[in-house]
Amino acid sequence: MNQTTIFWPVLAQVLLVYIVYVVMGRRRFVAVKSGEAKVGQFKTRSTEPASSVTVAANLCNQFELPVLFYVLCLTLHVTNGVNYLTLALMWIFVLTRYFHAWVHLTSNNLRLRSRSFFAGAVVLALAWIWFALHLLGVV
Repeated sequence: MNQTTIFWPVLAQVLLVYIVYVVMGRRRFVAVKSGEAKVGQFKTRSTEPASSVTVAANLCNQFELPVLFYVLCLTLHVTNGVNYLTLALMWIFVLTRYFHAWVHLTSNNLRLRSRSFFAGAVVLALAWIWFALHLLGVV
């Protein structure tokens, strides 16, 4: 299998980060334009209006668990560990991140958000276990 295919889910995850940045910028712009907030309120989350604080929180989420995803994708590439299973796991992880972000930025339903986060974390953990087995030469 072509080892560079692992970078397609990486690019999809990077796109998600940019989408969240755009949503945050738009919500902040609308908040200032409508008078809901002043530009200085965005210095700290404690003074940021509710309309954009969730987006800012979601943006932080994109630099937490996904860091392990990025590292794993790079190490899989370097060690020739990319196969159909690892590629599928990485795509599933990215899909859970998109769903998590969508829920967080729309309904913010805690149950759905928690479940999507947990599903992504489990998928990523399974991928790391597979990587360890790959390094051991078991798979």
